[in-house]
Amino acid sequence: MKRRNFVKAAGAVAAVSGLTTSSFGAKPKKVKKPNIIVILSDDMGYSDIGCYGSEIKTPVLNGLAENGVRFTQFYNTARCCPTRGCILTGLYPHQAGIGWMMTDQGEDGYRGDLNNHCVTMAEAIKPAGYATYAVGKWHVTKEVEPDGPKLNWPRQRGFDRFYGTIHGAGSFYDPNSLTRDNTQISPAADPEYKPDTYYYTDAISDHAVRFIKENPKGKPFFMYVAYTAAHWPMHALPEDIAKYKGFYDKGYEAVREARFKRMKKLGVIKPDAELSPAPEKWADNKHKEWDIRNMEVYAAMIDRMDQGIGKLVQTLKANGQFDNTLIMFMQDNGGCAEGMGRKESQERADKPEAPMDPAELQTDMIPKKTRDGWPVLKGTKVMAGPADTYLGYGQGWANVSNTPHREYKHWVHEGGISTPLIAHWPKGIKAKNEFRHEPGHLIDIMATCVDVSGAHYPAVFQGEKIKPMEGKSLVPVFANQPLKREAIYWEHEGNRAIRMGDWKLVAKGNIKNRALPVDWELYNIRADRSEQHNLAEKHPERVKTMAAKWQVYADRANVFPCPIIKPKPKKKNQPKKGGGKKKKK
Repeated sequence: MKRRNFVKAAGAVAAVSGLTTSSFGAKPKKVKKPNIIVILSDDMGYSDIGCYGSEIKTPVLNGLAENGVRFTQFYNTARCCPTRGCILTGLYPHQAGIGWMMTDQGEDGYRGDLNNHCVTMAEAIKPAGYATYAVGKWHVTKEVEPDGPKLNWPRQRGFDRFYGTIHGAGSFYDPNSLTRDNTQISPAADPEYKPDTYYYTDAISDHAVRFIKENPKGKPFFMYVAYTAAHWPMHALPEDIAKYKGFYDKGYEAVREARFKRMKKLGVIKPDAELSPAPEKWADNKHKEWDIRNMEVYAAMIDRMDQGIGKLVQTLKANGQFDNTLIMFMQDNGGCAEGMGRKESQERADKPEAPMDPAELQTDMIPKKTRDGWPVLKGTKVMAGPADTYLGYGQGWANVSNTPHREYKHWVHEGGISTPLIAHWPKGIKAKNEFRHEPGHLIDIMATCVDVSGAHYPAVFQGEKIKPMEGKSLVPVFANQPLKREAIYWEHEGNRAIRMGDWKLVAKGNIKNRALPVDWELYNIRADRSEQHNLAEKHPERVKTMAAKWQVYADRANVFPCPIIKPKPKKKNQPKKGGGKKKKK
């Protein structure tokens, strides 16, 4: 990959005139450029915030929804890293090189790194006169080492400032790959940020506030805020966990049913919506108190994120910037059924090991020990929340998060890809407390940001041909106008789907063999959002037509050729079991 010279690039692009034109044909008019904040949460389900039906306390997000618009049929890509590749570039993930995880699988769609045929939102918007900031989880490069290549780190992809993690997951108390600008740091030895208790969600919020306050006066800014809440591990602060004592004592079914009723009452789902079957019964749970705690911690993580978004809102209000800031909140995939560490049964030691040096970098996704030396534990013998635990909340609660839909993160049924989208912009969105039922996708976020900023999406950048944006600006939808779109597409780990109007064709796949024949399911989403009534046999011609269209997309968008995920070859010259010595070469 060629090294990009972003300073030279920015200087070479002419400034825009300051005129903005909505994509549905309104006359251009002179306006003050809005600030733009794109907020992305991690591993949360469709019903996990209050204004979409949750019991979790999210007053700030609720307030943004009540004074803006809520999308009911907005979509992500079913996985964290492809979503980030998608939202940052306005392309489908494979087109940006992030079709799977952060490993190079030998094909252009699966390089595990952003390629040179896309631009990030920062690269597109900066030439329009914007300062650009990124805070939180990056996760679009395989290069995470502090002394390794940084070609796809935020500062090298158009962002003026960055604070966050290059890697995809880790402890909330001691994040791995924690980075300020281009330098990895330890939270214990950071001279610039010294809270009484380090907690990553707070650090993300506090640095977002800092960048807003330090932004040059009169200069519009674009900010990408990527929280890791509520991705495992279930880490939360005691005062937040305490708020949810007793909330989940009745178990999966009761909480899910309450959300389902609340969603209907709010208007998030239709009055005749169906609730998909639950995969687990609370009565069969052998570790109820432990699992109640997992969900209490999960709720506390979301609560803390909402508090942090509140800090951003208060800062904007104090600076007189709130009314002319477009804030968009969404999620990277559905609730996660992985259940990190649930099947283990580790117990706490009597005393800690040697503590880590304050300046030592945390390089493990799952730390071996805490900063003060306590081993990090998993399983049902430890209660989630503290730094020395590492747990996920599991399938039963993930099913609650995804109410009322089927499936989870990884899959492209509605439970894996449905996300809230809240859009708030008093000077640009006149609607208040209104729903938008127009289908949309993360590819639309780039188009929207380019539209409202007056930026020019380039055909060529740094001498490289740039793929055209796949998305549509959501500005017309803000004004309750429809979008003209033929289809929306998905592929992840062999799971695939296409949506055309009210119809969705979807199939579960196999990560190790995406080329196998596909057992397609067909649903009318308007009538059956929970995907309970497969109409494939009733409409074989529709299946055939939509499947052919999906194949055309897959061929043009780098889904194919797709690599077969092979097991890693065994390393040679390893010690034999029983203490055999390594052979000399």
